[in-house]
Parts: sequence; C-alpha cells; structure tokens
Amino acid sequence: MFESVLVANRGEIARRIIRTVQRMGLQAIAVHSDVDRGLPFVREADEAIEIGPAPPAESYRNMDAVLEAARRSRAQAVHPGYGFLAENAQFARRVQDAGLVWVGPAPEVIEQMGDKINARNLMAAAGVPVSRGTEAPVLDAAAGLVAGRDIGYPLMVKASAGGGGMGMEVAEDEASLAEAFARVQSFAARVFGDQAVLLERFFPRVRHVEVQILGLADGRVVALGERDCSVQRRNQKLAEETPAPGLPATVRGRMLAAAVQAGEAVGYRNAGTVECLVDVDAGDFVFLEMNTRLQVEHPVTEMVLGLDLVEQQLLVAAGEETSVDVASSAPSGHALELRINAEDPTRFLPGPGAVTAWEEPAGQGVRVDSGYGPDTTVTPHYDSLMAKLVVHGADRDQVLERARVAVASFRIEGPKVNLGFFTELLDNEEFVSGRYDTGIVARMRRPRPGG
Repeated sequence: MFESVLVANRGEIARRIIRTVQRMGLQAIAVHSDVDRGLPFVREADEAIEIGPAPPAESYRNMDAVLEAARRSRAQAVHPGYGFLAENAQFARRVQDAGLVWVGPAPEVIEQMGDKINARNLMAAAGVPVSRGTEAPVLDAAAGLVAGRDIGYPLMVKASAGGGGMGMEVAEDEASLAEAFARVQSFAARVFGDQAVLLERFFPRVRHVEVQILGLADGRVVALGERDCSVQRRNQKLAEETPAPGLPATVRGRMLAAAVQAGEAVGYRNAGTVECLVDVDAGDFVFLEMNTRLQVEHPVTEMVLGLDLVEQQLLVAAGEETSVDVASSAPSGHALELRINAEDPTRFLPGPGAVTAWEEPAGQGVRVDSGYGPDTTVTPHYDSLMAKLVVHGADRDQVLERARVAVASFRIEGPKVNLGFFTELLDNEEFVSGRYDTGIVARMRRPRPGG
C-alpha cells in the first residue's frame, strides 16, 4: 500500500476522500485554487498546495500544475474524485508515467468508454442490451437526417464525447433534428473539442437506473446493487436512491448481470458505474453509458452495504484484496441522497454567495457530505453542489420520513439553496409512490391551468 494520496479535486468529494485516506493511516494531500483556500477540505488535509487561479482550466484541470504538486509533495498515488480530470485518459497516463499510482481504471478503458459511440458498440458486441442508434459518428445534419429516418423519432441527440448530462437535446421530428443537431455539435466542439454526434432512440417514459461495479485486483468484476437517478433537471441528477423502488426483480437481476458483463468486456478495475435506461412501459432496459470513476451518489450504496467505496478503490489500486467480501455483500434497508445546491428551488438557476449561516441536520441514519460551512463562500467558478444529504433507514417509508425532518432542519443562509424543492419532492404523490420517471421534475414545474 502506498503511503500518501494526492486528491485532485475540490469541495465535498475532496473532503470525503481525505476522510477515508486519513482513516486508513495514509497522508492526504489537497490541491486548491486561490479562491478555495478557505474551504474545509484544504484545512483538513495533511498538506495543501495552491495550484492556480479560480478558472478550472488554470487550476483543477491544469495537468501540469496538478502533477507538479504531486512531485513537490512526493505523493505516491492520485485520486481524481469525479469531474475535472477524473475521466481524462491523458491525465491518467501522465500520472502513471510519473511513477504514481492512478486510483481508477486503466487509461485505455477510460478512453474506450469516454466515446459514447465506441462504448455502445463495445457493449453491443459483448451482448449488453443497447437502444437503436448510430454505430459511427454523425458529423453533419444531412447524415443525421438519414440516420433519423432509420432509427425513428423521437431522437436523443448527444455529444459523443459528452458526459454529466451535458450536450444533449431531444428531436421530435426532422425539422427539430436539424436545429438540435446544430446546437449540440456547436456545444460539443466548444466544450469537448470533438464535433462527433450520436443519435439514439428517445424513450418518453424512462427511469434512469445505474449499477455500481467494482473491478477487483484479482480480475473479478462484482455488482454492488443499483441506484435510481431519475429525479433530474436539465438531464442532471438531483436525488438518487437504492434499491430502485418498484424495479421488478427479474429486471434487476438481468441489469446487474449485464453490468458485470460490461465490466468484464473491457477488463475493468476499480470503481465504475454502468448507467441504464429502463423503459417504464416495456419493463426492459438498455445500456446508456459507463462512468469510469466514482459517482456523486456513491454514498447511498455505502449506506445500504455498510462499506467504504473509496477505501475499496484505494485497496484495488494498490493491488490488494478488498477489506470486505464485496462479492457477497447484501443490501440492508433503503437509502436516499439529496443534492443540496446553491440554486433557486424553482428554476434551478445558480445563486452563489457568502455563507452566513450553516447548520447541518443530525440523527439516526443521517449523513451529510459537505464541501462548505460557516464563513465560506460559494463562488460562480464551479458546480453549484454544496452538500449531499444522505438518509438511511429500514425501509423507504422510514427514509422518506427521516429525510423530511433532515431537510427541515438543514439551515443554509447566504447563497440561494434548493432545500425548498426537496421539501416539495418528499411530499410529492408521484415520488412517494416510487412510480416516477425522468419527467417528474418537469411535471412538478409545469404551470398549472389558470396559474
């Protein structure tokens, strides 16, 4: 086992990784931008190195600056968290070329799964269910129109190199496809540096369900249950829970098996997630994408399995056996995560600012992973996520009740905060029933007649 880990991230995920690193008796090294120097993760690390100004390209996405910090601190391993450089194959290679341990899958796997079209084709060849879609990059609108006639409408238009719900639009017909294609391609070229577009059949009523996998040092791939991530705004998640409510046991079993199949097809090592779309009407699922990193919502899996996924990541990266028998881990109870963002609860527009009050809820089954606290500032330079409120209980009803109490007692003043949305969600009849899909937030925000 290595003795020191540089955490190439910020905020709540950096703080969460640092906590496990230190619990394991290892040295935790933080890197931070100049505007983040007052955040908890910087104070709590054993060593902290400033790597640049606020813009991510000049700090957290600056490979040279991160690697120089690793050299200066004599770090032996690098954990990327999620976002920033976490799914950058070039960075993973550079970490390894510098003689450091990369806490994640092989760079080749990151590369294979980072291209959505390539990932689809690999999964289809491995026997994993995929939806109808293009098998090669679509580079112009004319080719998109031809493909659209073959696939059928409505279509999801995606940036092939995209991720995190970015670079996606729905086209209902040929006229809207031409417009959506132009916007997505322009966005993809600007943000990802890749103009390739993927077209897939769009399902109006779907649930977004993902499977946590862990590729072990001995070559086995295990599935650690599923998470329902269907509560979304602008294709980005707001709440996640496990087990997925109302998911038929047969579908769950096939999905877990397909996720293991997907991991084995690429020789997956370390933590990863196989994301699927579940067709509510047909009761079946298709592969969506594979995230080659730790997910934001990993705590709900930890809560029901009683394990530390970051610890397992570090052990696998070191070539050691996991600290628990993950292959036989069975879930206990139910868990729900709510993403507490600095944004208004109605339109979800960001509202950064100085934190003037911060009081976290406590109680049985309540966990808060936060990146901020009193006398800190949420700046406009990064994602709006401030904290994750995670609640565990014996069953879903108990979790919902504990979550209502926790949301009501979570006090944040200064920035805008979306706690009011969760107050509404936890009493929403559709959500409470467990029979919801990815359209739930849009329906909650649909103007009422005469309103």
